[in-house]
Amino acid sequence: MTEQNRTGAALIREIARTEPPHGTLAIWYLGQESVIVKGDGITIYVDPYLSGDLDAGDWRRTFPAPIAPEEIAGVDLCLITHEHDDHMDVKTLPWLHRSSPAAPILAPASCRAALQEMGIPDSGLLTADDRRPLELFSKLRLTPIAAAHEQLERDADGNPRYVGYVLELNGVTLYHAGDTLVYPELIERVGALKPDIALLPINGRDYFRQQRGIVGNMDYREAAHFARAIGVDTVVPLHYDLFAVNAEKPGHFVDYMYERFPERKAHVMARGERFVYVSPHAFLQD
Repeated sequence: MTEQNRTGAALIREIARTEPPHGTLAIWYLGQESVIVKGDGITIYVDPYLSGDLDAGDWRRTFPAPIAPEEIAGVDLCLITHEHDDHMDVKTLPWLHRSSPAAPILAPASCRAALQEMGIPDSGLLTADDRRPLELFSKLRLTPIAAAHEQLERDADGNPRYVGYVLELNGVTLYHAGDTLVYPELIERVGALKPDIALLPINGRDYFRQQRGIVGNMDYREAAHFARAIGVDTVVPLHYDLFAVNAEKPGHFVDYMYERFPERKAHVMARGERFVYVSPHAFLQD
């Protein structure tokens, strides 16, 4: 067994044994925008990208995935933000479905056909519609939020092509932005849901990346201002580390937050780290 596999198995065991108390959520960082969120006995994978070639030219991974696809276990729900390979991974999702066949996969309508081609039955798929929040497991309220990557796009039925998600679980409200730019309605919609913690992309965009077909996101300055605009307690940067051709230095984000908004918390997650977020409302007595 390789060191990577031993580490992956240990991480899976850690997830299974972690039971965050009310007012907290446990979050594990897998790279890019891949995270695992756990609270109130529910384990949620978001954009699990666990494959990829370490020798794939410009698009090689800069580090191995903390767990291998075949090690996935104990999933209750999987959220997909959009169809790009590093978010909807054809080499990971079949393993996830095989290990946890009862776990629904929630994704934009534009992803459904590709997910079915991966062998995931229609009965296991839910559609992310930003007009319809969902109540799942009697414990989780889930609100899809339309994302602009780099444009707001909808199909003929009004379904968004790109989404983020607001999760209300275990006394904490978490926003995972997916891939998006900032636009006025995004501030209004997310701000109205009063997230405690926001996971935001910071890699930005520029002319030269656009010429190579690399679709962009908010940059670290925009992410900092957006975090303040929605009134979030803590912000975690994402989408800066996995591909050298589309990277950013998270230290720039931390420095900017400290200089401009020192009252707001920021946390840069290590690869495979478990971060237990504690809401300001946790442990308060009535």
